[in-house]
Amino acid sequence: MANFFSRLRSRLNATLGERELKQGEEARQEYVELDTTTEAKRVVLVKKYALKEFADVKPIIDALREGYHVALVNISPLRVEESIDLKRAINKLKKTAEAIGGDIAGLGEEYIIVTSPEARIARERVKPRPSSAVSKELDDDLPEEDDEPSGVSTY
Repeated sequence: MANFFSRLRSRLNATLGERELKQGEEARQEYVELDTTTEAKRVVLVKKYALKEFADVKPIIDALREGYHVALVNISPLRVEESIDLKRAINKLKKTAEAIGGDIAGLGEEYIIVTSPEARIARERVKPRPSSAVSKELDDDLPEEDDEPSGVSTY
């Protein structure tokens, strides 16, 4: 089989000429190979929306599905008028965020934030404070300043 290819090459060399083969090899070396696997970096667009009625959810969902969007949604206008529509709207935004791999979170009482998959929401973990009864119990168990063992100093 290898012998077949070497004979084929020698015939091609004779037919086309050695010069044409060398020019073809040089031409192939002049091309630059581009890496198409890396995606061009896009800017994440942050846009403010207001929910005045349930239909206002559609442009938000469309923007999130396009990608590279963060939606700051003011829910207070809809909260005042109809709470059923507000629940439907938030539920629809939540399901869309889950479906596209985005994120959703509340920002106080008036805003929610919804992101496309390219962005995540940082959440602070708040340590729960113990109740007053537990705090009093803990304070009673702590040693007084006079109760420190000898040889130990505090700064």
